[in-house]
Amino acid sequence: MKFKRHGLSIGIERTESSFFLSLKAQGKLTHKDYEMITPMIDAALAEVKDPKVKVLIDGTELDGWEPRAAWDDFKLGLKHGNEFVRIAIYGNRKWQEITAKIGGWFISGETRYFENEEDAIAWLNH
Repeated sequence: MKFKRHGLSIGIERTESSFFLSLKAQGKLTHKDYEMITPMIDAALAEVKDPKVKVLIDGTELDGWEPRAAWDDFKLGLKHGNEFVRIAIYGNRKWQEITAKIGGWFISGETRYFENEEDAIAWLNH
């Protein structure tokens, strides 16, 4: 039997008011995935005044979002958009590059798409 994996894995590192958030997205994301991950992000950022967040998103195994999950992603961006300094998305599909550009419209920081992790991390650390 073959299982279709989906969901978000999260890593959060904090140095004073700076955060490094790493996300790995797998499969087609659902509303339930966001119900699990959003409180963790909210709690981590709530403890610091004016957090500065850099985000690394691994989209190499992402197949997309269910409509409600896409809305959840949009709401998360609106809620924390002023806290994001840079978001680097790396993947292997053209639609991910387009999604990165659209997502950049809703946050105050920069958003860029990369085809490999090394370039994405180098840009985040610049």
